[in-house]
Amino acid sequence: MSIQKPKGTQDLLPGEVEKWQYLESKARDLCQRFNYKEIRSPIFESTELFSRGVGETTDIVEKEMYTFLDKGDRSISLRPEGTAGVVRAYVENKLYGVPDLTKLYYVGPMFRYEQPQAGRYRQFHQFGIEAFGSVDPSIDAEVIALGYTFYKEIGLKEVTVEINSVGTPSVRTAYREKLQQFFAPVKDKLCKDCQSRYDRNPMRILDCKIDQKYGEGAPEILEYLDEECSTHFSLVQEHLTAMEIPYRINPRLVRGLDYYTHTAFEYKAAGIGAIDTIGGGGRYNGLVEQIGGHGTDQPGVGLGLGLERILLVLQAQGVEIPKPEPLDVYLIGLGETAEKEVTKLLHQLRVQGLKAEKDYQGRKLKAQMKSADRFQAKYVAILGDDELARGEITLKQMETGSQVIVSLVDLASNAAKTLFE
Repeated sequence: MSIQKPKGTQDLLPGEVEKWQYLESKARDLCQRFNYKEIRSPIFESTELFSRGVGETTDIVEKEMYTFLDKGDRSISLRPEGTAGVVRAYVENKLYGVPDLTKLYYVGPMFRYEQPQAGRYRQFHQFGIEAFGSVDPSIDAEVIALGYTFYKEIGLKEVTVEINSVGTPSVRTAYREKLQQFFAPVKDKLCKDCQSRYDRNPMRILDCKIDQKYGEGAPEILEYLDEECSTHFSLVQEHLTAMEIPYRINPRLVRGLDYYTHTAFEYKAAGIGAIDTIGGGGRYNGLVEQIGGHGTDQPGVGLGLGLERILLVLQAQGVEIPKPEPLDVYLIGLGETAEKEVTKLLHQLRVQGLKAEKDYQGRKLKAQMKSADRFQAKYVAILGDDELARGEITLKQMETGSQVIVSLVDLASNAAKTLFE
């Protein structure tokens, strides 16, 4: 029996991986414009990092983490999300000591053991950003705006932003009691998970897909915000309006992670059946100190966007991702001596920055021309022993079929790029 890829993973092959490269390049370009710097953290961390940072009552920690003991008998988990690892790196490397805001971004794989379905894999990929060091509501709005701009620039249509305030721990304490009172009459009817959440974190019941009907008419957290939370939420809205970022308030939005405070948000896009979530994030004041200990606390806000889900929506909406530039030139050598010269020319052209290729299988001229056509080469450069003796080479433009003779010196010179424009 042949070995196959693990369930819930995928091979990103040539022809498909270019779409990923496009999204990643757009993300990096956007982050440069917004002054976010890249960070690359390990794909596995101490399990304690996620149980402490993500939250023990979340589905991620309770059900979905890939956790194992290493050879040192330490509990290790593959990262199920990006924020906790970035916070750990922020603390461990004392980035909180710099005077300016620390603004970071990452692109990479995450891992969750859940049932694979459309746009959802056990190894999936996220583009995320994190900003540390400010409680200013304008940085919340900036993070939301960056995500919205990313979707807009890659061509996604009908993207909307949903926002909510999940308050502070003290606000949620009062709200928790109201929720427990509301759900008490139907507690025995709730799913097993929500019965557990009732005592530990009843806000998570609002996020349950199974028990949504029991949450109808539940008290809204916006009714229990204190003055600080209300002011912060109002200012976030003012900044979004000023930046012309469309949004709507969703008082039931709680997100699936325990570390959020104040602002929580999600992006929705049409394309996969019903309106679906394609990314989200929020503010997490207190998480840095929770992970790093006393004296390390800094406020933070960030987002995570799932690349698989984005590609699925792009396809459903019929958005074409730009194809990579084709080969500039395909070189063909006819004769042993000419073939040796072609190998040298190929390297010279590549060093000059041109996309160039040749045959490595000893095929006839006709087969090599077909190969050049499959690569969508703009030009074919054909060199025979006679042309080599004269110091010349034939350039054929594939689209028009026109041919010109150029000198080998010109082709090998630093001005060769002009020949293929």
